[in-house]
Amino acid sequence: MGKILVTGAAGFIGSHTVDFLLAEGHKVIGVDNFRTGRKGNLSRAVDSRDFSLHELDVSAPGALGGLVGVERPDAIIHLAALVSVQESMTNPALNFSLNVQATHLVAEAARTHGVGRVVFASSAAIYGDAPEQPAREAGEKSPVSPYGAAKLASEALLLGHGATFGFTVRCQRYFNVYGPRQDPSSPYSGVISIFAKRYREGRGVTIYGDGRQTRDFIAVGDVARANAIAATRANLFSGAANICTGRETSLLDLAEIFGRYLPASPLPEHAPARSGDILRSLGDPGKAAAEMGFTANVRVADGLAALIAESAEVVVT
Repeated sequence: MGKILVTGAAGFIGSHTVDFLLAEGHKVIGVDNFRTGRKGNLSRAVDSRDFSLHELDVSAPGALGGLVGVERPDAIIHLAALVSVQESMTNPALNFSLNVQATHLVAEAARTHGVGRVVFASSAAIYGDAPEQPAREAGEKSPVSPYGAAKLASEALLLGHGATFGFTVRCQRYFNVYGPRQDPSSPYSGVISIFAKRYREGRGVTIYGDGRQTRDFIAVGDVARANAIAATRANLFSGAANICTGRETSLLDLAEIFGRYLPASPLPEHAPARSGDILRSLGDPGKAAAEMGFTANVRVADGLAALIAESAEVVVT
């Protein structure tokens, strides 16, 4: 079994990735500055003898490199980031620091200390409102935010370092991830976590536009498994792959599923469509299947049923 360093370990995707790696028998070094991550997300991991947690800022020069030099991990899964598209617009300098400069420091730590593999949390945001659907890895990339642009730049930076200095890089282009531990209190949270919170509180949801806009929703447990595969599977070569289901779900579909399990909830309200909203986002999962042997297992209806049962304490049959 390997030794894996996970940045952003206390975050939504990070904590699930840590739990999955530990369950698979790996040693895990967690790194987080707790800007948005929560120590409570690692409540299970901290009881493991195979887990250590370090509070440091990946964007601070020398901080990560020093730890990597001591620990000598087999792979780094780089999940630490500014995760808000909106915040990347209001504070582009912070976006550059946390989403590009930090990635450069990860690449340098890998180069300097001989790390064999880096797995990077990229995003479907690199495609923007691409006309080709489903989005394919070789297709047009037209990010419409500093966040998406930073993810695309970071992919190029890492792949260039890997090709030059001899380590493998896997760029994971996540689509719309949902599941337990996603913070619904943030205005930048995924639509499913916001819906779940409002339904749990007995309040209705607001759907902007006609509700037919679609997303490719993928369960965080599937994403954690994809990260583990990318970090540990033998004989992988460098590249980028969509981490998605290849299935579309509309906002109306989401409301119908929530209403089915929580029938006492108010009906959704509609408001005018918001400028800039992407109407359709769908990924092609074929490359991840071909290169990594990864296919998402959880269908949206099943994932939502489990999330509703956990968060609302209702029996879902």
